[in-house]
Amino acid sequence: MTSYTLRSASPAKTRCDAVVVGVLQTSDGPELAPGGEDVAKAYGRKLRPLLSTLGVTGKSGDVVKVPTTGTLSSPLLVLVGLGRQVTPSAVRRAAGVAARTVANAASVAIALPADGPDQVRAATEGFLLGGYTFTTYKSGAAKKDADKKAPGEVVVLSGTARRKDTIAAFEAAQVVARAVATTRDWVNTPPGDLRPPAFADAVVAATKEVTKGRGAPKIGITVHDEKQLAELGCGGILGVGLGSDAPPRLVELTYAPKGATKHVALVGKGITFDSGGLSIKPAQSMHEMKSDMAGAAAVVQATLAIAELGLPVKVSTFVPMAENMVSGTAMRPGDILTMYGGTTVEVLNTDAEGRLILGDALVRATEKKPDVIIDVATLTGHMVVALGDRVSGVMGSTDIVDAVVATADAAGEEMWPMPIPESMVERVHSSKIADLAQHDWIRWGGGLYAGAFLREFTGGLPWAHLDIAGPSFNSGGPWGHVTPGGTGVAVSTLVDYVRSLA
Repeated sequence: MTSYTLRSASPAKTRCDAVVVGVLQTSDGPELAPGGEDVAKAYGRKLRPLLSTLGVTGKSGDVVKVPTTGTLSSPLLVLVGLGRQVTPSAVRRAAGVAARTVANAASVAIALPADGPDQVRAATEGFLLGGYTFTTYKSGAAKKDADKKAPGEVVVLSGTARRKDTIAAFEAAQVVARAVATTRDWVNTPPGDLRPPAFADAVVAATKEVTKGRGAPKIGITVHDEKQLAELGCGGILGVGLGSDAPPRLVELTYAPKGATKHVALVGKGITFDSGGLSIKPAQSMHEMKSDMAGAAAVVQATLAIAELGLPVKVSTFVPMAENMVSGTAMRPGDILTMYGGTTVEVLNTDAEGRLILGDALVRATEKKPDVIIDVATLTGHMVVALGDRVSGVMGSTDIVDAVVATADAAGEEMWPMPIPESMVERVHSSKIADLAQHDWIRWGGGLYAGAFLREFTGGLPWAHLDIAGPSFNSGGPWGHVTPGGTGVAVSTLVDYVRSLA
């Protein structure tokens, strides 16, 4: 288990196996970033030719290891590129790269720019998340080697280490990073081991862990099974779950601290595996569809982190869970589903299932009369086409969308506002035999159509929809603080958004 401490000390004199310093790109060549002044002083005039000889550029993601041969108290200097500007996002990415670079060091000092709470938070979160590994299914020597790589001690160096706001940011960063890491764990778990009943059990277990002990927060939790869903009339969740022998679930969490004056409802898509149903997906990409519950994992872990941090905002969280499978009992194109609340929906594409389970949960959320509803979902491939695989789309009420996008930037996550054109309303209401058409097979604007469909279930309340289909799962190599597999995207943004209301 790695221990993290915050300290005000010189990186040149700190005794660790490795010390991490940032490098900036400038018009005059690479320069050590703030936090590395004592290191620059220790090297003196030798520093610039040393950087040149080693090919140090300062570009974001670049990293060079330098034996210090006694120049510093630490035997190894790790130089990590920040790019052209010092921002919390640049610090977070650099810390993530550093975590993987010093994986075998027993102790590490992080001397990246950390002049205040935002940068201390970024450095801490970045290092914790950049070093994330998923070893549950490793065995033997491979598992032991992976588990040994984490350093035993990490020291974050900051000139403001004794300030209360810096200490609070440092401690909160560890809570949020743990929540992101658990989200990644759930997303990375094989779909056969995290079907809806098992996922619901995992949420119950995680909630018990956070709420146990003296002084722990109180979180109410209810799990609706398939019989209770039928009694409630949750036709969307039940319809999607028809093809699987693992029945669907709806998990509801409530965190209601004393004195809360604001109330946020969170809704997350929990498709534990998405075959596409009878509108089956191509086989070559189906193995990644275990990640179709990333929105559900994110809202649950954000809720638990909000409670653990003691933020004075009421949070009601709704997590519909289903497995979208192919069988003789599966939902068919042409079926009519009666959603929770009575709206009828014509199913035209069984691979557009997420909006169906979200519809039920959104109506449940409106009954709590929150000030804001935010849903998070790996909803459409259209959004990936529009924004790529690192940017989430956000749509809904203009003021809420703007606030979420601004919060995401501060949290180190990339999100972009998207519209819901009036033309989409007509398309969503185009069914000749039901209230709404779930899909219409027009190639263009499918992500916007999905947003317009979801809006029908929000009761006119302030609302934002986060489509995280691209950034929820990293199919390639690591970059910054993002590792391969589940990314835990949206957790940090949701926590920061709720913190802004407090």
